[in-house]
Amino acid sequence: MANGSRQAAWEFFGTELKRHREEAGLTQAELGYRVFVSGGYIGQFEQAIRKPQLDVAARIDEVLQTAGFFERLWQKLIKDQPYTEYFAHVVELERLATAISEYAPTVVPGLLQTREYAQAVFLAGNPLAPDSYIEELLKGRMDRTRLLKDATRPVYWAVLHETVLRVAVGGPKVMAHQLDHIVTLTQERKVLLQVLPFSAGAHPSMGKMMKLMAFEDAPPAIYTEGVLSAHLLDEPAVVRRTQSSYDLIRAAALSPEASLTLIESAAEDHRRCTSST
Repeated sequence: MANGSRQAAWEFFGTELKRHREEAGLTQAELGYRVFVSGGYIGQFEQAIRKPQLDVAARIDEVLQTAGFFERLWQKLIKDQPYTEYFAHVVELERLATAISEYAPTVVPGLLQTREYAQAVFLAGNPLAPDSYIEELLKGRMDRTRLLKDATRPVYWAVLHETVLRVAVGGPKVMAHQLDHIVTLTQERKVLLQVLPFSAGAHPSMGKMMKLMAFEDAPPAIYTEGVLSAHLLDEPAVVRRTQSSYDLIRAAALSPEASLTLIESAAEDHRRCTSST
């Protein structure tokens, strides 16, 4: 099933859920209470923003007396699911999140990227793409970065591996500007940043980014990326294990103050490379 068709099917799931709920005379809060989730979470199912777990779909069938309809539809949609379609949902969840905790092993997280840095990343992954396509990607990326400038922005805490600071993405000048931007966000207290130094050695989730998102009235979710794959998960046991890994990484990282000093130093190193060329 193509990504667009699959999303349309999830929207159908949400529409049918709303129809059956209203026919049963239940509010979102009332249905949520009966299936052991919040009313807000039911609302996110109906809008196709979040996807219920299998046991929740089964309980919905039981409460709404839909003879296994939602469980069967869930099974059909989850089977052989292409995880790359999830990023549109990740962007929406970022806007809904009250807190975002992120670990970046190789690349500056999208929410922190400057336009020039993002352009270098996109060109590296799409070397033959036309300018119009790169520009479209850049527009989406820069729209996301506005989240951290909003008055209602989530609490954002990121841990960057030192590799992120040292690899001159886009060249030394672009990299120096990118690190200066991170310093500014930190000094303006819009973000909390730590650096995991090379000296920390082995650590959980080596080479794989992770983003943990917490919400006001819905369970937390995790987004992870690998090579040509991505996963958006909210299984409680997986969330707990990922949170534990993130906590270990954060514990091994430098303090925010020492991290800021290292980021400033790395920016100066890139600037020296620029002046010497």
